[in-house]
Amino acid sequence: MLYAIIGQDSEHSLERRRQTRTAHLARIQTLQENGHLILAGPFPAIDTEDPGEMGFTGSLIVAQFSSLEAAQQWAETDPYLVAGVYTQVTVKPFKQVLP
Repeated sequence: MLYAIIGQDSEHSLERRRQTRTAHLARIQTLQENGHLILAGPFPAIDTEDPGEMGFTGSLIVAQFSSLEAAQQWAETDPYLVAGVYTQVTVKPFKQVLP
């Protein structure tokens, strides 16, 4: 089943985000290589693709996992959460309708 993983950034998290980005992306790349990733990306803090020093307010990952528990366990070990980039991570079942 698909699950939406929504991470909420802490205030002033841009530097921690930059420092941890490589490890965060490596885990997501593994999902992609295994054919489980649907989409992933951050929420810019302002209405532009490159918010510069304004940074991001969080991220969304939609991926396939064997269960809600498996998705939650994966999310709990995300480098962004461990490093304090995220203050909270929500994992919800997701039903893709389109495309």
